[in-house]
Amino acid sequence: MLYIIEDMINGVLMGSIYGLTAMGLTIIFGVLKVINFAHGSLLMVGMYAAYWAISLTGIHPYLALVIVIPAMFIFGYYLQDIVIKPIFIAEKNVREPITVIIVTTGIWYILDNLALLVFGPQYRSLSNNPLQGQMLELGEMFVSVPKLYGFITALVTAGAIHWFMKNTLMGRAIRATSMDREAASLMGINQYRIYNVAFGIGAATTGIAAVTLLPFYNVFPTVGVLFDIKGFIIVVLGGLGSISGALIGGIIVGLIESVGPQFMTATWTEAIVYGLFLIVLFVKPSGLFGQKHDW
Repeated sequence: MLYIIEDMINGVLMGSIYGLTAMGLTIIFGVLKVINFAHGSLLMVGMYAAYWAISLTGIHPYLALVIVIPAMFIFGYYLQDIVIKPIFIAEKNVREPITVIIVTTGIWYILDNLALLVFGPQYRSLSNNPLQGQMLELGEMFVSVPKLYGFITALVTAGAIHWFMKNTLMGRAIRATSMDREAASLMGINQYRIYNVAFGIGAATTGIAAVTLLPFYNVFPTVGVLFDIKGFIIVVLGGLGSISGALIGGIIVGLIESVGPQFMTATWTEAIVYGLFLIVLFVKPSGLFGQKHDW
């Protein structure tokens, strides 16, 4: 029984990090109304940015947030402005331009192969990692300290995004655009600038997730693919466009992956995750916690 409780705790911690990786995806969908297939590649870029920032300066892994967050925001902002915005302008009468999905898929392949060309296929981990292998002892149970930090970071990030969307002028403009872009434009809101900001926030959130992963996870050119698939599952489970839903959906996946192997093989555990994904998709396409307006 003690082992199950320990697995549940670690499942919640890892699941919250899964949820954090999916938050950027759900923010972008909530505003732009398109699925960003390059989401995993943005996570990979964030992990490389954090890796080199830490390796070259020797700072604490979490201090890399000071560098990674603004860098990823700028990267996401201009990626949307230069590459994706022209499609929205060309298809301004289409609510959910399918062409954007094709373009983000192309961005995914370009970024992954560019990383492979520049950094090579090697798996890299932090050499000066003060969090490596640290465990918190709770009686006879052991909890991963890096994952605990990730859990706290996920909660703080979700709370900060929710506060930003509810209480700031830019946040209200983003919400208005996500609900009705035409009406928002009539009210004087520049919808294309809002798209840029929303994409930047989504990329910055992905950068936060990258920093939380780096203390206990290797970085390599295709690392984003692993979390990309989980991100899509989590967003569908929690509800497209829902910040809290992404966090809860991630925790559900984390619990299944952590507790499931106590009773079955890892293959069956993955099957349960995909089975739950399909059930929710058929029974409640808006997700377990999806609402008409998720902000």
